[in-house]
Amino acid sequence: MKAPATHAQASRERRDIVSGQVMAEDALIRFVAGPDGVVTPDLARKLPGRGMWVAADRLSVETAAKKGLFSRSAKTKLAAPSTLPDTVEALLMRRLLDGLGLARRSGDLASGFEKVVSSIRGGKAAWLIEASDGAADGRRKVLGAVHSSPSPPRVFGLFSSEELGLALGGENVIHTAFLAGRASGRWTSDAQRLSGFRPLLPESWREEP
Repeated sequence: MKAPATHAQASRERRDIVSGQVMAEDALIRFVAGPDGVVTPDLARKLPGRGMWVAADRLSVETAAKKGLFSRSAKTKLAAPSTLPDTVEALLMRRLLDGLGLARRSGDLASGFEKVVSSIRGGKAAWLIEASDGAADGRRKVLGAVHSSPSPPRVFGLFSSEELGLALGGENVIHTAFLAGRASGRWTSDAQRLSGFRPLLPESWREEP
């Protein structure tokens, strides 16, 4: 692999303890040894201690836990529960939902059918966030705008309307657009990491005409 061009670039790359490959931090999950000797995910990369980095996908985290790679990396005995991939997935989901709440307060979201479609058609949306339990007819119409947009946003459909409502301070939130910008870039990084643990769209949507 080509060496990083600058010190700043080098600081953003880490070695995956499973594959041995040097990868960008955004493609990895950081873990640390908790005070109780249990492997702890550190999605924000802020917890104290020596970081252990694993590629952001379910198989890699499972492999690191099963093969004792966390203990090998830390050079001490650590407990890595079999549920660790599920824990990472749940934490990423929570982090993404919290990120939407922050984006609402900073004015980086558009909600409601008309505003969302307008932002998509204008090429201003980085993400379309559709409630997983929204009506199929409304979803088809919004997705139609995505497919016809010159700059189509990516689509996320894992939160229910209730979860979106709680995060965004509204009721029956079905259609939301995350507008392109710095905030959407951070959200995209977390969404990409989550995609290594589960698809970003409900499987049932694939069966819709």
